[in-house]
Amino acid sequence: MKKQEVKELSIEELKEKLAEYKKQHADLKMAHFVTPLENPLQIRKARRTAARLATELTKRENQ
Repeated sequence: MKKQEVKELSIEELKEKLAEYKKQHADLKMAHFVTPLENPLQIRKARRTAARLATELTKRENQ
């Protein structure tokens, strides 16, 4: 997800997507630990997207 896409989401959508990406990140890490993934960069992408979502959520809650 790009920065602009994150800004367009509502707070509830941000929370849902954040939970989704955190779960995806955990699943990818576990799968990579058991058997190496074809594209391990998926782990980084999921982690960074979750961070973007968390940052935007915190920013909105502090306003």
